[in-house]
Amino acid sequence: MKIVMLGAPGAGKGTQAKMIAAEYGIPHISTGDIFRANIKEGTELGVKAKAYMDQGLLVPDSLTLELIMDRFTKDDCANGYVLDGFPRTIAQAEALTASLKEQGDALDYAIDVDVPDESIVNRMSGRRACIACGGTYHIVFNPPKKEGICDLCGGELTIRKDDVPETVQKRLNVYHEQTQPLIDYYNGEGILRTVDGTQEVAEVFESIKAFLNA
Repeated sequence: MKIVMLGAPGAGKGTQAKMIAAEYGIPHISTGDIFRANIKEGTELGVKAKAYMDQGLLVPDSLTLELIMDRFTKDDCANGYVLDGFPRTIAQAEALTASLKEQGDALDYAIDVDVPDESIVNRMSGRRACIACGGTYHIVFNPPKKEGICDLCGGELTIRKDDVPETVQKRLNVYHEQTQPLIDYYNGEGILRTVDGTQEVAEVFESIKAFLNA
């Protein structure tokens, strides 16, 4: 079962990807994890990626794809994988499709966790983090016992720059511009499945399992 996850920042696709991986015994693969693993192991591809990252540059699509295709050759991918964070653009999606096709392979599903912008802004702007210990809260879904104070260490809670509504909306605008076209692309490939991401986490997962088990 080879799956790629789609969804806006804050839609919860990473959470669902981990749950799918655990349920079906396949690895959850994120580009960040691949970069870190290859750099730590000092592989040839890792050395190349590190050279870009050390300069504050994005790792080129061609190298990222090489790293991903290399990851697919590992034993734990024998029964499939859940790819999270790649592709982000049509060019990346087409390159991935072509590389898999060369190996006589293809994705089975592209799962879009669909959440309206307004809900994402509300979700993310409600997040709070402890300056001292890094504990995380949400003013609606997981509030601290005392407003603005960490339950764990008594440290001050703050809103991260990434969670400020204006910043969240900017990230969503970039997503709609660059990544949303992937939904049309994978719909055209006939493998798109869309789930309502505004449901409870467990309900979203049940919706996903309904078509994976069909």
